[in-house]
Amino acid sequence: MARAAWTILAALCLAGPPKPALAADIAAGQEVFALCSGCHMVGDDARHRIGPHLNGLFGRVVAGHDDFRYSKGFERARANGLEWHADTLDSFLANPRAIVSGSRMSFGGLDDAEDRVNLIAFLRTFSDNPADIPEADPTATAIDHDLDPAILALVGDPEYGEYLSGECTTCHQAEGGDDGIPSIVFWPEADFVVAMHAYKNKDRNHPVMQMIASRLGDEEIAALAAYFATAE
Repeated sequence: MARAAWTILAALCLAGPPKPALAADIAAGQEVFALCSGCHMVGDDARHRIGPHLNGLFGRVVAGHDDFRYSKGFERARANGLEWHADTLDSFLANPRAIVSGSRMSFGGLDDAEDRVNLIAFLRTFSDNPADIPEADPTATAIDHDLDPAILALVGDPEYGEYLSGECTTCHQAEGGDDGIPSIVFWPEADFVVAMHAYKNKDRNHPVMQMIASRLGDEEIAALAAYFATAE
């Protein structure tokens, strides 16, 4: 099952992903993590305990550690393609068994949406280069921008986007895997457009992405956004 289908399922079962209006507080998230620390570790010395360590969590398929024995519920979730992102983590933290049935976890869930947003932001800091690629695996907060609404209103041609996508897929896997390079498949079009223009305007710091974005026009960025949002 594709990640998009899991997101829809989570939305039907629960209240939905964190609201952009909630600003994340990483320090507060560290305090919330105390509820998890009896079973999980993060950081330089993190190792598996009762539960797996949580370094590099974002963009990783569920049950992604080959050297940890997961429950059958998590193994089923992995077989169905569930990945850890801000939205799936929020749904899971709100009600773990609604997302992964048969889990051995004794954790009942976090009712407070702000606690979930803060915890997710804290865990994000232990994923690959979070300061450099915040938009590549979206957090709970919206991407700030002052992009011309006319650019966001452009309707991209997904077929043209597929034609242009070769340079993207030399790094980003077309099938949606991450292997250290974040997935951009099923990314919302507006977020894709905002991120690419942020690279183009050098508001976001990544030399390779800045170089690629500088060669793309508005219509080309819109086309790529349309393609990757619907890529199968």
